Amino acid sequence: MGKLEGKVAFITGAARGQGRSHAIRLAEEGADIIAVDACADVASVPYGLATAADLDQTAKLIAGLDRRIVTRHADVRDFDALAAAAAEGAAELGGGIDIVLANAGIVSFGTMAEMPEQTWHDMIDICLTGVWHTVKAAMPHVRDGASITLTSSVAGFKGFANAGHYVAAKHGVVGLMRTLANELGPRGIRVNTVHPTECDTDMLHNPAHYNLFRPDLDGNVSREQFGEATATLHMLPTSWVDARDVSNMIAFLASDEGRFITASTMYVDAGAISK
Repeated sequence: MGKLEGKVAFITGAARGQGRSHAIRLAEEGADIIAVDACADVASVPYGLATAADLDQTAKLIAGLDRRIVTRHADVRDFDALAAAAAEGAAELGGGIDIVLANAGIVSFGTMAEMPEQTWHDMIDICLTGVWHTVKAAMPHVRDGASITLTSSVAGFKGFANAGHYVAAKHGVVGLMRTLANELGPRGIRVNTVHPTECDTDMLHNPAHYNLFRPDLDGNVSREQFGEATATLHMLPTSWVDARDVSNMIAFLASDEGRFITASTMYVDAGAISK
């Protein structure tokens, strides 16, 4: 018996990266999964986002763990689509949701003085409003005693040049979490944020990110050269964490081991926030 046997988890951004990792980790502990992803690119994002094939692969991996999974294509900016995904998934898997992971997110870059309006709006709409949409869509089905985790970032506590819109969204997620924790606490529902540092996913490893950290290399940046730069962010000797490291924290929060943890900001940051 796993720590999450009989639980149902609602996860956005589940097609690849951290979202897929979270789905696998929770399924390993016995949870069934409602996996949601837009499976579409966003014009202001300088790298390719997850595809329908990626979401299908997540489904195969969960099925291989002998857990049930419901997949839906839904953009977190579209509340009605997200609400339908939550309702349909909950109905198919027994009628309730025990774990909510508002994980879907993007990153893009630019100075505040020169950032296009659409780039700002895409970021806030996905990484802040989309988080609220996720929780709101799930709430009609969330059982008392549930766990809700919102994905923030090291940028939820620190400012970074060329990413002010991302920093603003991730700071906002912390305020949203603290409010939800107060509102939902009487039902025994715990709400926390998780704050990863650089994480080994496609969101990190793309030319736009590489060039931001190593402009001295004129667009010809290797993974190793990028890693040399990101290592300077951390107290521990690493360039990034694995998605699995973040998933382990989320599994802990979702289990009875985290039953009295709420309104907390949980770091998986190799010391970056305090450096």
